[in-house]
Amino acid sequence: MQSGKPNVIVDKTLQFSLLVVEYAELLESKKKYVIAKQILKSGTSIGSNVREAQNAESKADFIHKMKIAAKEADETEYWLLLCQLSKTYPNCEILQKEIVDIIKVLTKIISSSKSK
Repeated sequence: MQSGKPNVIVDKTLQFSLLVVEYAELLESKKKYVIAKQILKSGTSIGSNVREAQNAESKADFIHKMKIAAKEADETEYWLLLCQLSKTYPNCEILQKEIVDIIKVLTKIISSSKSK
């Protein structure tokens, strides 16, 4: 883990990634392979981009990496919405609540970083 004070978005996206892995495994057990792969890729990419941003070379690089994380979060939200609306998919309400929170935090980080 990272040293120093806690970083809310790093921690939140790591925990979200763990939930995504579990949900993707559940989808695969139900033979929902395509959506499982999509959610796994976009859902875990959020945290990896946030983590990468922690070592950005400049403010512009930091903002760029956080914007990529935000795009991945939006994509993940889409896949989760599809799962919610599909009658044959398992419940993903917890993931949906978490992704909304993550998007809010990322949006705030990006906007406050631009104004500094």
